Amino acid sequence: MFKLLLPILIGLGIAQFSMVSDILVWDRYLIEHGELWRIVTGNFTHTNLAHLMMNAAALAIFGYIFKELLTLKKLLILLFSISLLTGLALLFTPIQAYVGLSGVLHGLFVWAAIEDIKNKRQTGWLLLLGIIAKISWEHHFGASASTISLINAKVATEAHLFGAIAGGLLQIPALFIKTNKASDDLK
Repeated sequence: MFKLLLPILIGLGIAQFSMVSDILVWDRYLIEHGELWRIVTGNFTHTNLAHLMMNAAALAIFGYIFKELLTLKKLLILLFSISLLTGLALLFTPIQAYVGLSGVLHGLFVWAAIEDIKNKRQTGWLLLLGIIAKISWEHHFGASASTISLINAKVATEAHLFGAIAGGLLQIPALFIKTNKASDDLK
């Protein structure tokens, strides 16, 4: 699993350097003026080292818990797809700038929870309900003051919601494939 995550973690570290992050951050003005890569790459930049370490640790935990579901190719597709959907959805908010992997992480965990549910693991339901409860809490009460202080920025809870929705949306094609396979088996 470490070999799977190592290139991604190195990329996150490189994106932390200001000369790199300056060309990667999600910036509405620059996106609207043609720098479309920022829709995806903004998810891989962070406000500070603590923010980076917190998200890198969450990604490592995700990778460890769900290692049997992942290949490097699948993980890269998930990271790209959830980043793209989250970055696009943020364009429909008043947010002017965004950095951080937390929206994508919410999407990864929702995707994995649904995988567990499809595989009849009860833990999938617990994880999915936990994410829904967390996002609901954040939208009602806001992010924790300690997290805001740690990352030295406002927490973009909208990204958490959009990432979670993106992770769920990525499961829709699998549902159609499973439904079609089941109906083919009945013929």
